[in-house]
Amino acid sequence: MAVDTITEDTRWDAAGLEALAETASIATLRHLGHEPDAFEIALLGCDDARITALNEDFREKPAATNVLSWPSSVRSALIDGDPPMPPALPYDEELGDIAISYDTCQREADEAGKTFSDHVTHLVIHGILHLLGYDHIRDADATLMERIEVEILGKMGIGDPYNETGALDASHGQD
Repeated sequence: MAVDTITEDTRWDAAGLEALAETASIATLRHLGHEPDAFEIALLGCDDARITALNEDFREKPAATNVLSWPSSVRSALIDGDPPMPPALPYDEELGDIAISYDTCQREADEAGKTFSDHVTHLVIHGILHLLGYDHIRDADATLMERIEVEILGKMGIGDPYNETGALDASHGQD
């Protein structure tokens, strides 16, 4: 697994973003039956100012969000609630790019009474699932995506992030 982590905000270095992302990436891809070494992900650790600009540029939403993702190709499911198609063989594919905001992640973790590292791990998994074609626009797709997130986190010893709040903060983005 190659997670190319770029930190624009040095707080991410102290938080161990690179290690959290690598662990989350490996767990996610293995859970879905993929060989982690066959994929590449670019991850930007930034702050609210940067993610606000990205969110406005790419989604026309001038607000901070926790995580954004840009898949390298379309992999979405054709039928509500079905898993998306796996990446085409041969592997050695760049899945896409993810940006994650330190400020929003810290605020959300504090508000939810979660550890910062657990929340970041969840958001990285969430972003990777978007790169693989999962989404939460339709109810059946959201149910599938949340179930997979909970399964992966559970294997990592992290509790169900939806148990207390009922849903991932609505401010997060995808495209």
